[in-house]
Amino acid sequence: MLSLKNLPQYGCLHLKKEVFQTLEDGKVRMYVCGPTVYAQAHVGHAMSSLVFDVIRRYLEYRGYDVRHVMNYTDVDDKVIVRAEELGVDPLDLAEQYVDQYDQHLSDLNIKPPHVKPRVSQEINEIISMVLSLVERDMAYEVDGDVYFRVNRDEDYGRLSGRELQEMRAGARLEVDERKEDPGDFALWKAAKAGEPSWDSPWGKGRPGWHIECSAMSLHHLGEQIDIHGGGNDLIFPHHENEIAQTESFTGKDFARYWVHNGMMQLGGEDMSKSTGNVFTIDEFIKQHDGEVLRMVVLNGSYRSPLVFNEEVVNHARRALDRLRNALRPAMKQDAESQTIVEEMSQAAARARSGFEAAMDDDFNTAGALGHIFELVKMINQARDAGAGDTELSVAQDSLRELAGILGLRLHGGEARLHESAPFVDLLIEVRSELRRLAQWELADSIRDRLVELGVSVEDVKDGTTWHFQ
Repeated sequence: MLSLKNLPQYGCLHLKKEVFQTLEDGKVRMYVCGPTVYAQAHVGHAMSSLVFDVIRRYLEYRGYDVRHVMNYTDVDDKVIVRAEELGVDPLDLAEQYVDQYDQHLSDLNIKPPHVKPRVSQEINEIISMVLSLVERDMAYEVDGDVYFRVNRDEDYGRLSGRELQEMRAGARLEVDERKEDPGDFALWKAAKAGEPSWDSPWGKGRPGWHIECSAMSLHHLGEQIDIHGGGNDLIFPHHENEIAQTESFTGKDFARYWVHNGMMQLGGEDMSKSTGNVFTIDEFIKQHDGEVLRMVVLNGSYRSPLVFNEEVVNHARRALDRLRNALRPAMKQDAESQTIVEEMSQAAARARSGFEAAMDDDFNTAGALGHIFELVKMINQARDAGAGDTELSVAQDSLRELAGILGLRLHGGEARLHESAPFVDLLIEVRSELRRLAQWELADSIRDRLVELGVSVEDVKDGTTWHFQ
């Protein structure tokens, strides 16, 4: 079991790294805001799911029992508008995209959350919470709509760092003269023709956006949680409002750590379904191995913006090939050397120690990968020096395990790498013959083309060695 003092964690509420301490020893309750299901999900949604998959996997590796909840927003203005445009039932439309996203989780080797609640299936819990807030005078009803009183929450704005007066003056708030305060937000919305609606103490209607996550987190994880996650675009107003309504309901601190991933950017702008600036997960999966997208995310900091373009994807693909290439069998089977076995064991131990230190420091996946690639370098050097499979195995086993903690399976491309190896060997032989005949220009051309294809070629005293970059 991990000592709880060994995992610094950056908390967005306090804007600093904090020692990770859970509410209950050895257990982590984690709620992550999932997608609003009204159109095809894009790789930005996948980034968020991948980030919290890696966080979950590492905490489990460290011995924590993690309970992971991710919601689907299937009742929302965007779903209703999109369904109306298509002439279909809103809940049927949402169901289609829920099924599709579930498939994306599988395609990207993302562990399924333990619970995937939907707004439409949590109406009783939502109504109960809204009713309690009304009874406590934290909310009020107007013409079938129910609003939360922001001025009753003394701490409102502490997550986003915004003052209530500033939000009143500068925020883009819908003008509604029925509100007591311009900043009050909807907990329940009166039904409109053609919209999904449910019976409530205030007449037929549907939930507001923010109350859903508070109610679902409360239902499936209890009054307090350890980690609340989501994209940093949700800090205000969504997560700010979640804190206000949840803590007004429970009288307790809601989440110990607010963890927000940065936005994925396409063409210098954040990906957004509402603007159409997207590259869908479907498009990516059709063009690339799903593990390439995971490598794209791992190469950066989860809290920072992540540029998505062809160069970044190709860099990630080459990095993935380097990891897979390190698992190739030995080139020749020499007698076992205890010295090499010990060197490989030491390299594996160094990689593990560095990997854990990086991941313990705010889930620094890029740093963790750096230690994995140091191990890859040692494996390749040992193979080129004539190490056999037995000598390589301890380091290769460690490579598989450390990569697996990050959710990388590595086996997806091994067959292709093994299939291509004989052709690379043939080109290396041709190049060697050209060099013997002093056909330097042609020999260099073969080397350069191999490098372009991600094959590193090195001329040594006894011949030529190669490996995928």
